[in-house]
Amino acid sequence: MSSATRFTDSLGNPLSLADPTSVGAVNAFVEGFISCEARAVDVLAAENDPSPIVQAYCATLHLFAESRDAVANARPFILRAQAAAGATLREQRYIAAIAAWADGDIARAIALHHEQVREHPRDLASLKLGQYHCFNTGDCPGMLRLALAALPAAGEVPYLHGMAAFGYEQCHLMREAEASARQAISMERKEPWAHHALGHVMLTEGRLSEGLAFMCSVSDTWVGLNSFMVTHNWWHVALFLIDLGRDEEALEIYDRQVWGVVKAYSQDQIGAVSLLARFELAGIDVGNRWLDLAEHLALRLDDHVLPFLDLQYLYGLARAGRPEADRLMRNIEAFAPKAPPSTRDAWQRVCVPAAHGLHAHARGDFDSAIEGLGMALPRLIEIGGSHAQRDLFEQVYLDALIRRGTEATLTGAQGILQRQVNGQPESKRLRRQTEAVYARLGLPGFDR
Repeated sequence: MSSATRFTDSLGNPLSLADPTSVGAVNAFVEGFISCEARAVDVLAAENDPSPIVQAYCATLHLFAESRDAVANARPFILRAQAAAGATLREQRYIAAIAAWADGDIARAIALHHEQVREHPRDLASLKLGQYHCFNTGDCPGMLRLALAALPAAGEVPYLHGMAAFGYEQCHLMREAEASARQAISMERKEPWAHHALGHVMLTEGRLSEGLAFMCSVSDTWVGLNSFMVTHNWWHVALFLIDLGRDEEALEIYDRQVWGVVKAYSQDQIGAVSLLARFELAGIDVGNRWLDLAEHLALRLDDHVLPFLDLQYLYGLARAGRPEADRLMRNIEAFAPKAPPSTRDAWQRVCVPAAHGLHAHARGDFDSAIEGLGMALPRLIEIGGSHAQRDLFEQVYLDALIRRGTEATLTGAQGILQRQVNGQPESKRLRRQTEAVYARLGLPGFDR
């Protein structure tokens, strides 16, 4: 590969390529990955190119399957990338980060991505992958540090501003998040990650009608995206609809846009689980929708890729009445003490009690649901997911308090609900729930 240095990707990063025609495949991955477009998978067409970065990008895609087979499918590509000669230092560091991911050493992977952004701030694929790992471990400041480190060198790339926006939002820096998201969108209207970040801001700030109008106004650009991005942005639309009391429209979004794009994919599955659960918690009848979803969840019993995923697989199976829920519960308990060291504490101290709580709630055991979720909620950020996603677990806990129905649990529910309705005055869902709890506590209704 003596002529490797004459190749660069579209962001200006040097490439060591055995086959010059692979530049297009590399750019498809880099550009597709940072823009959340499905064309990232086009790099697989060059999988026979022994170039180390090509092999590493192919491994990345396999690991993103988030399945029990993902590591085994990625491993041959990682080994070829490690064995290949001529990789640049940037490429070597990226390969090391992918290998650490496959080995379950997420702390090392994150450290390598931070090192990469300092040395090569235009390697935005590495940056976005580092944000993914930080997100999955609850390291919101880490997400933001990665994006801010690259801005001086790559500020002309709209997708970087979207990455910064989500980092700001997860750190509760809403003004900065909105400014970064709007900056990204002003540069590229089709910037779905920035749409997503701004949707988060508006939901968090209780700007429900505005949030719904905004997301719908840019939804025409959600084409050519990977299934997670398109289904997740529509998932956000459905959340606004639920809170605004537009139940039938929300159900239609589930049927048309959230479930059924790529039914075998982990993120599409948990999006469906969390939306069906929210429907039920809001008093919306979901009919037999759990049954089709559970057919796919039943294949996830031995995955244990991320605790955040396992918890939702478990709840979906239990709500569908599938006996596999019991097996998954046992599998989570057995796996947690053997989890990789960098995530073991989250599995043991957060996932296991949360799993018991969710499993109990789905079976109508509200005392156990309160106990398990009550233990897990203070540390729930450690299993990853966004604020909006983790809100599901608090909603389940709140529902258990209300349905348990003692003076003590209703008092606890009142405190939670009133704080929420104060921040979301437009929410018909929260107002309904709050008024019902006030009536059971013998308190006068409110008009605020």
